[in-house]
Amino acid sequence: MKTVAISIGDLNGIGIQLVLENHDALCNIITPLYCIDKNMLAQAAQKLNIPMPYNFQTIENIAPYFEIEAGKVNKESGAYAYASFTTAVELAREKKVDAICTLPIHKKAWELAGVDYKGHTDALRDFFDAEAIMMLGCEKMYVALFTEHIPLKKVASSINKKDLTRFLVDFYHTAKPTSTVGVLGLNPHAGDDGVLGDEEIIIQEAIHQATTYLKKENPSLLTPHSSLFTHPLVPDVAFTPNVRKNYTHYIAMYHDQGLAPLKALYFDEGINVSLNLPILRTSVDHGTAFDIAYSGCQLNNLSYINAIKYIKESL
Repeated sequence: MKTVAISIGDLNGIGIQLVLENHDALCNIITPLYCIDKNMLAQAAQKLNIPMPYNFQTIENIAPYFEIEAGKVNKESGAYAYASFTTAVELAREKKVDAICTLPIHKKAWELAGVDYKGHTDALRDFFDAEAIMMLGCEKMYVALFTEHIPLKKVASSINKKDLTRFLVDFYHTAKPTSTVGVLGLNPHAGDDGVLGDEEIIIQEAIHQATTYLKKENPSLLTPHSSLFTHPLVPDVAFTPNVRKNYTHYIAMYHDQGLAPLKALYFDEGINVSLNLPILRTSVDHGTAFDIAYSGCQLNNLSYINAIKYIKESL
């Protein structure tokens, strides 16, 4: 079986509970290698009152030991989460594992620990000098994000033909959609022909340029469908049943535009995938859930299991 390095996420959150509760299930899919040392694992298991599995592969000397505080944002947990993540990345870079799966981190804890990145995807871009693409979803529907963790007021100015064209080409190469990709407009009514905004003109120009490039590169893309991407779709109807049935992949212009409908429809089963990288990386599509960490609350494990299954199916 393939070996997957699992970065443990923020130990003050729910990630370690997901790990302990799902270890046996994962071992039927892949061989997990957990980026956590035995002392921190023992502390978390004791606080959760969950026995440590006998066949649990750990890595020592990840980062300094600290006292886990459920739901607490602090630099110690942020530093450990970042060290766990970079350990997993290096294992994949050195081909000691086949892929990585990351559990949720807290961005403020990373910041308190002196980490400059706002999240996993930002860091991966820098580590590999590659334009990583964030795609979330499940088999029923995937959504890729053109802009990610930036203020909403900066989204419109970030939409330019050069960057969006490159994004569309990279997405098509790496996501390998089997039907037309739904591309969302930015403005209400997709701009109404420029009445409500002109960003859709830029989006359409990028779609045309990317389509031309892809078809020149591979003439077979003319079949089975001639349209690789839609014209900019009206965002408020793009995810209604009659429209959604036509697409398995969407591209959203900003974070909540794509993720609000995705999570409303498929929150429990969705995953996060980093495309356009030399390594395979997946993640759950939820956060640290500090409000329920170490509370004995029953967790939904489907996102975590699906993230691992995606790896198996992709390798």
